[in-house]
Amino acid sequence: MIGWLERATIRPNRDPVLELGGQVLPVVIRRLANAKRMTLRLAPDGSAVRVTLPQWGRTADALEFAGSRRDWLERQLAAVVPAPVLVDGTALTFRGEVLRIRHMPTAPRRPRIEDAALVIGGPALGLDKRLQRWLEGESRRLLGEDLAEYCAIAGRPQPPLALSRAQRRWGSCAHDGTIRINWRLVMAPDLVRRSVVAHEVAHLAHFDHSTAFHRELSRLFEGEVSAANSWLRRHGRALYAPFG
Repeated sequence: MIGWLERATIRPNRDPVLELGGQVLPVVIRRLANAKRMTLRLAPDGSAVRVTLPQWGRTADALEFAGSRRDWLERQLAAVVPAPVLVDGTALTFRGEVLRIRHMPTAPRRPRIEDAALVIGGPALGLDKRLQRWLEGESRRLLGEDLAEYCAIAGRPQPPLALSRAQRRWGSCAHDGTIRINWRLVMAPDLVRRSVVAHEVAHLAHFDHSTAFHRELSRLFEGEVSAANSWLRRHGRALYAPFG
């Protein structure tokens, strides 16, 4: 192997590591039966380099591939939004709007929105967990409403809805019709969240990305799909920052 491998280490029974921008990150290698080529990603929170390759792929080839994209990985790492400490005064987005956390220990533990603030009570310990539970609950409520609306437009029965914690997918539609949507989309603008739901409902009719699928998506979704996709490309990584 060539020069960059001098800063890469393979550890027995553990993930290899790669030095990027002064940080040492694990290189997580996944072999998939349906993978046709190697793909490279940085974890949304910047905690790992991820390489996916065909089942027959070699670890050494995966490491060489990651090393050859060092400059790109370092740019991606530099763009990672640091996770904020969720305390009184911290900014948090909800449905695309920036809210300031107002921690009032004697207030009810269930958060409420009041004058561009998210008021939450209870002890400081566990504040982040309470906020995440509230966001997930709001996400389930809003996504359920979105799903019911788009299924009605599509003329299809409403399938089961599950919240996803996926690290790189915003939504999916299983062969049994179950739709999974990333709960973090509750922090994005409404049209961005709704575009993902409409996308998965369109898959109930067309389990591909054919012309017919895009025609169905355009019929279902009231906004510009390209604008929603562009927002996710620019800002999607930031949705992972508050809760990892």
